[in-house]
Amino acid sequence: MKDERDRKKHDEFKPWVDPVLSETDIFEMELLLDAIARRFGYDFRQYSEDVLKRRLNLYRHECQAEYFSELIPNLLHQPGAMRHLLQCMSVTVTEFFRDPSFFKQFNQMVVPILRTYPFITFWCAGCATGEEAYSWAILLKEAGLLDRCRIYATDINEDALNEAKEGVYSQEHFEKACHNFDLTFGKKDSNFHDYCQQNYHAIKMSDNLQSYITFAQHNLVQDGVFGEMTVVSCRNVMIYFNRTLKQRCIDLFNASLTSQGYLCLGESEAIDYSELEHNFVTIDRHCRIYQTTTPAPDSNEDPLSLEDSGGSIR
Repeated sequence: MKDERDRKKHDEFKPWVDPVLSETDIFEMELLLDAIARRFGYDFRQYSEDVLKRRLNLYRHECQAEYFSELIPNLLHQPGAMRHLLQCMSVTVTEFFRDPSFFKQFNQMVVPILRTYPFITFWCAGCATGEEAYSWAILLKEAGLLDRCRIYATDINEDALNEAKEGVYSQEHFEKACHNFDLTFGKKDSNFHDYCQQNYHAIKMSDNLQSYITFAQHNLVQDGVFGEMTVVSCRNVMIYFNRTLKQRCIDLFNASLTSQGYLCLGESEAIDYSELEHNFVTIDRHCRIYQTTTPAPDSNEDPLSLEDSGGSIR
């Protein structure tokens, strides 16, 4: 009878619905988050409360655990359990040229300025499975700037990064990419086909394009300043953070940008709540494209270096 109830509960689970949690559930969830932070160094305690409830409830469901407290010994003693948790906590919903109007505006308003730069460093933070990073590489290639650019694409999820490095995507991704490419550039002399190879109902991004992108692990919650970047893009990521963590990210991006560098947040976020709002001018209010007005502050930390870390930053 218990197995039948468990099976029915499993079949009825709806991950998109906010779970109703008791005070005991919340207490156990806090214990779980403390254990994760102390043992593995991943601090999710400043994620949005609604996001935490949904993602941890998903993990509890997939582990077939009745209580959050049951997950703690599993995480501490089972190899691969933490990797599974990271998969549940990470949101990898993305696509090539997501929000084409954003890329179109960046192409029109920022690219002409970037053409005056001898070299461009680009940080794509929260790159998930890589579509965003490849989109930036294609945009820079179309603008004739990729040969003097280096793109650093980072995420907390190692599995997502491995997919990004492989650069293999489904036919469905390809069809959407072609549509978004046309909306972004609106021209006929080039197309998305130029940047990938099709084979067996899948595509593989070109080796040339991949050679300009370095994928690495980086944790926005607690890792330090990331080099000196001309452009920082972090779109559709901070919506999962609470206000304190959002401020922490803006501080991090500000310290990572060169003087008069560009910050791209996309339509979902803004810097209006930030203590550093006065450090930026708005290039496009709708697309949330900003430019720093003051030199980046000195940091007590050395900028993170891919070369120093062997290509994996955490």
